[in-house]
Amino acid sequence: MTRENLLFAIIGILFGFIVGFMFASTMNQRSAPVSASTADNRNLPANHPQVQSGDSKNPQQEFAEVQEEIKKARNEPNNFEAQMKAAERYYQIQRNDQAIEYLLKANQLKPDSYEAIVALGQVNIDAKHYDQAVKWLKVALLKKPEDVRVLASLTFALLEKGDAEAATKAIGTLEKIDSNNDALPEFREKLTSLKSGEKAK
Repeated sequence: MTRENLLFAIIGILFGFIVGFMFASTMNQRSAPVSASTADNRNLPANHPQVQSGDSKNPQQEFAEVQEEIKKARNEPNNFEAQMKAAERYYQIQRNDQAIEYLLKANQLKPDSYEAIVALGQVNIDAKHYDQAVKWLKVALLKKPEDVRVLASLTFALLEKGDAEAATKAIGTLEKIDSNNDALPEFREKLTSLKSGEKAK
């Protein structure tokens, strides 16, 4: 498995996890099923529940709703759920910097929100802002030290950042918590390559 494939595998696993946590407060207040646009079933792991499609919408209607949600977030800067929803919309279209902007606003409103903290870690990974990703994922792990999915995401970010020492510790922790984690072989391989590169310098 190449580095790119590993990244896609981790993001695929985390996507359902992150979206589920990021927008739990919003979704819990709605009885309607999540629309197909929220997550592509093809990107979810094999054991992930299938996402329900809900009522079909035409592109114009969908675009109007997105614009309305973003407008609401701008007009209601103290509305945590509105900030999270705007971040979700930007994340869906891979405009990660805008998603981060709204997630930061959400974090300011609710600094203890685990969902927002984890989301900040994941979206920063997608944006290749590995220093920031590491920062937020470490904060998340202070709240839930044995969250394997967040720990795997942190390990990936540390390896991409080139921090062999911290990555070694993260891999060791992951091995203790989940010795059969599917990502471990690739993490070890990447770490070996990273250390070899450091020695060659």
